Amino acid sequence: MQDAHVLQVLVVILAAVLALSWLARRLGAPGPVVLLLGGVPLAWVPWTADVTLPPEVVLLLFLPALLYWESLTTSLREIRANLRVVFLTSVVLVLVTAGAVAVVGHALGLSWPVAWVLGAVVAPTDATAVAAVAKGMPRRTLTTLRAESLVNDGTALVVFGIAVAIATGAETFSWPSALGQFGLSYVGGALAGGVVAWLAAQARKVVREPVLQNTVSVLTPFAAFLLAEELHASGVLAVVVCGLWLSQVGPRTVTARTRLQARAFWQVTTFLLNGTLFVLVGMQLRGAFESLQSYSWGEALFDAVLVALTVIGVRLLWSYTTPYIIRTVDRRPQQRLRRVGARQRLATAWSGFRGGVSLAAALAVPLVLVDGSPFPGRDLIIVVTFGVILVTLLVQAPTLPRVLRFARLPEDTAEAAEEALAHRRAAEAGLAALPATAARLGIHPTAAEHVRADYEERLHTLDGDHEEPEDHVVEREDYQRLRHALLAEKRAAVVALRDAGKIDDIVLRRVQAGLDAEEVRLAGVVDDD
Repeated sequence: MQDAHVLQVLVVILAAVLALSWLARRLGAPGPVVLLLGGVPLAWVPWTADVTLPPEVVLLLFLPALLYWESLTTSLREIRANLRVVFLTSVVLVLVTAGAVAVVGHALGLSWPVAWVLGAVVAPTDATAVAAVAKGMPRRTLTTLRAESLVNDGTALVVFGIAVAIATGAETFSWPSALGQFGLSYVGGALAGGVVAWLAAQARKVVREPVLQNTVSVLTPFAAFLLAEELHASGVLAVVVCGLWLSQVGPRTVTARTRLQARAFWQVTTFLLNGTLFVLVGMQLRGAFESLQSYSWGEALFDAVLVALTVIGVRLLWSYTTPYIIRTVDRRPQQRLRRVGARQRLATAWSGFRGGVSLAAALAVPLVLVDGSPFPGRDLIIVVTFGVILVTLLVQAPTLPRVLRFARLPEDTAEAAEEALAHRRAAEAGLAALPATAARLGIHPTAAEHVRADYEERLHTLDGDHEEPEDHVVEREDYQRLRHALLAEKRAAVVALRDAGKIDDIVLRRVQAGLDAEEVRLAGVVDDD
């Protein structure tokens, strides 16, 4: 019999993800916190005691898939409306945070290049942690946080690459080189993401079967990441651009059955990847402390707390200084309407969670320098990174609900209004197309009247579908055929609203999911004809 160790590890980790996720929901606790803590004792389980987390697994397997789904399910309209904020937090704030941590690290005894490595490691927020913990916020706040966490990984990894090259002695720092690497990272990443998104859209036109189309979907984020890496650009930005592009063209080119299948697949896949990642992070805590040799535990813990406080403090300071600077510079009336009060900004400032990407970067720090000597402070970087992750997840995440209550964030009534508008416009489009469609399909007049009555009632009440008539089989089949044929008109009307900026992508996906479910339910009648 073959060695079953790999299977043992897989079963233990997946069982832990299932049990800990269930426990988190029963306790009403943040999932990442429970998963992280639950992963710590697994480092002493015989089957999983020797499991390590290769940084390549996080950066090349977990990260593309998770970022892709996050970018597919966010709101591009809200990102455009808050583009300045997203840019400042995902680029400038990352650089400021890395610099502040570098100053602290240098004061603790690290050389400047190594201190910048530490700063780059802990600077980015974690997209999976933000998505899992920062729920219940207004759409604008949550979208801004998600967009920041999607892009800032790319910024931090560029800084990390530059700092590691300098720290190992492979390169010397120069501003033209650093700026060139940033330019190549962003421009090349965006171009790579756009190229792969276009290729994916073309491939979906060739392969029409849902299983093959969703195979294209699974391949897409890894292809985007790979192409960008081959160009020495940002794989993170490539995946994000690719996902955002496909989120715009997908509603027109992807079939209902494909979307339903893809939604189920990605929800399960990202749930497992998220859970596995946090469990694996918890499992690495034992190894991190056992590998600590250059510093005592007391020194390492003190440094970890100090760096964690620096990371949190910089984000708080940023949130309560830059808005006032922007207000002084930009006094346009439309910008005044988008201003957020000091109390409400606390929710965003308190949501800077760190996670698996930071740990992966810390583990990716080389063991030796170019001359063969050990990388100075590598063990401290790993322990400090753990400390920052633990503090942000174990202190900030559990207290976020209290912060949200204190912040008194305004309820987003616009989202419900947009959804009602989408339903109304879809019903109106169906009514307008009904006579011509019924005539083209040869629909029985009684069935057509039933459909008309349904749509008119929907316009008046928006209270769900009308009960189908069952008095005559022919009429019932005609009723279903007509409803099925009108779904294309309804879907086109909703997509047109999104394109006009009257509803956002989140509302579109919610309404479209209902139309997709109805189309699949009615498809059997059409297929039998």
